[in-house]
Amino acid sequence: MSNQSVVPQINGHVEPGYEAVREAFARNFERHEEVGASFCLYRDGKPVVDLWAGVADRATGREWSQDAVALVFSTTKGAAAVCLHLLVQRGLIALDEPVATYWPQFAPAGKGSVTVRQAAGHRVGIAPIPEGLTLADLLGWEPIVSALAAAEPIWEPGSAHGYHALSFGWIVGELVRRVSGKSIGEFFASEVAGPLGLDFWIGLPEDVEPRVAVLDFAPPADLSGLPEEQQAEIARLVGPGSLFWQAAGRGLIKQSDYNSRAMRAAQVPGAGGVGSARSLARMYAATIGEVDGVRLLEPATVDAARTLVSEGTDRVLGMPTRFGAGFMVPGGSFVLYDEHSYGHYGAGGSVGLASPESGLAFGYVPNRMTSSLIGDPRTLALFEAVRSSLA
Repeated sequence: MSNQSVVPQINGHVEPGYEAVREAFARNFERHEEVGASFCLYRDGKPVVDLWAGVADRATGREWSQDAVALVFSTTKGAAAVCLHLLVQRGLIALDEPVATYWPQFAPAGKGSVTVRQAAGHRVGIAPIPEGLTLADLLGWEPIVSALAAAEPIWEPGSAHGYHALSFGWIVGELVRRVSGKSIGEFFASEVAGPLGLDFWIGLPEDVEPRVAVLDFAPPADLSGLPEEQQAEIARLVGPGSLFWQAAGRGLIKQSDYNSRAMRAAQVPGAGGVGSARSLARMYAATIGEVDGVRLLEPATVDAARTLVSEGTDRVLGMPTRFGAGFMVPGGSFVLYDEHSYGHYGAGGSVGLASPESGLAFGYVPNRMTSSLIGDPRTLALFEAVRSSLA
């Protein structure tokens, strides 16, 4: 596969003063092998940058249209966290109440005292997907949720943290279902996407399928030039059998599955949301202020959501990470827009976040899947362009 270096036509709108963002977006195609992408920036509840360009499907040459959407992996966790905090804001869930208060079946194997805050901060210790399941079980909700409820933690709950790459979504999603009576996909659609008019789904309707961009996976990084010890360390952290491998599905989900109708149709709130940059930015903007008369979260709710829950070496990722109650927060290995930001990255580079103090909300959705988990150079270039525009 040849690298794409030709800059395509850049579509969309940029308010005066943000021209550097358009330039950075264009350079991503030239310098960082961008294939197709969208980027949106809201400031004080209004869109000031809304861009899209490139190819949505290399096989057919279909262009990335204004209404194109793509699967955003763990950026979906931010949408799930918004659902959780809406229920907290309504007094229906308390962050320091045990998960088992709302979901009694979660109590076995020493999990009875695990709080909602700890679960949202990746502290339960059930990051690994339980053994003996199939892909159909992961996409079918009840089998995986029941297996996680019975799972034995691999560390004492609350004593450490490790990225619950997939299980986070099912834990939060089942809490939402138990309390609201709606699946998390239904709750998100009625309480978040509907009021704001978002093109974002946890469980994609079939009639949206023609708009979906096909994920374009970069070849695995060539590690052959690294010292043997370094290769062994990488294999220990992310190779087959590693905690990350177990947390990401034990090999049950192949790359090609993320381009399948089955994956997009299922409700996988840890990694299966489908949407646009415009919708991510709009959602996060509505967590820090009004967007066309709609505000999702109050300031006190946001402060609770971004208050630090976990920091230090992540047992699953093997690097320093920092989490609030469901959101990534700056520090450790997480490079967000500024020190006040909260949000979530997704594998391959997508991101949604907000910075309340600056009044900014971001969404970035590419279909070129790089190997970076966090701090993708395309994203960092866009952040820097926004900073220079506001300097």
